[in-house]
Amino acid sequence: MRTRVQAAAAGLAVILALTACGTSPGEDSGNDGSKTSNTADISEGVQPDEAAVKLLPQSYKDKGEITVAMDLHYPPTTFLADDNSTPIGLNPDMARLIAKKLGLKLKFENTAFDTIIPGIDGGRYDFTATTMSPTAERLQVLDMIDYFNGGLSLAVSAGNPLNISNDDMCGRNIAVTKGSNAQLKHLPNVSNWTCTEKGKPAINGVTLPNVQEALTQLHSKRVDGVLYDSASLVWAADQQPNTFTILTPQVDTRSDHVVAVALKKGSPLTPALQAAVQSVLDSPEYKKSLETWGLEAGAITEAKLN
Repeated sequence: MRTRVQAAAAGLAVILALTACGTSPGEDSGNDGSKTSNTADISEGVQPDEAAVKLLPQSYKDKGEITVAMDLHYPPTTFLADDNSTPIGLNPDMARLIAKKLGLKLKFENTAFDTIIPGIDGGRYDFTATTMSPTAERLQVLDMIDYFNGGLSLAVSAGNPLNISNDDMCGRNIAVTKGSNAQLKHLPNVSNWTCTEKGKPAINGVTLPNVQEALTQLHSKRVDGVLYDSASLVWAADQQPNTFTILTPQVDTRSDHVVAVALKKGSPLTPALQAAVQSVLDSPEYKKSLETWGLEAGAITEAKLN
């Protein structure tokens, strides 16, 4: 019983570290407060982009509002501030800027990652900016517009006692999040070309609802590693020092890691949204957001429609 209580306490500490207190990588806690307490709206003062507004369907102009769906459990790209109500991170910044470029008010809907696509397809949400990568399956039902280029890393227990490497996870229990590209594409791909094609046991993917749960299970040694977005893992390791080791370099998955804004395939909103995203990519606010969340290396310049 004592062991279970200690494991639960450790898990709670990890979750709190991911979602609340702490500073970002390289930030001194003596500065102007934690980034997780900063609820300032990056789009404050940003003016509508006339070219994007001209492309906006009349129904949206009449409504004056646009709805974005996000799973707010993935720092530093998509999560809640210390007040537990304000969405912060790169993706909320992008959504706010896109709405301003379109001259619309923004409504956030916090929902599980694997429910976002059905919600968009069913008309409950207008779009998502939630670190979602284009895949052949998603592009059957979504229009997707690039806005960032990330990567995947492997988190292991502090000091890597199992001596796991990016090139040899064979037979290991590696956690991925439900509905993510890591689950659907990257981990199976890595397992095939680093393990099964060489006659080694496949990687055992353990699908969990979110990265907090994955890191909690890693800390309690129920999984051997966590394959997830590099920026989020670095953030987690910084919030909880000496708990995880992030292996470098990033995992080679033999595919790119571009992420995209998504909306219903063939939507009349697509041209306006693409113009708005391009306007954001050209803006100083885009660079400011990337710098705030330590994601400068992921900057792109073209809002490509996949």
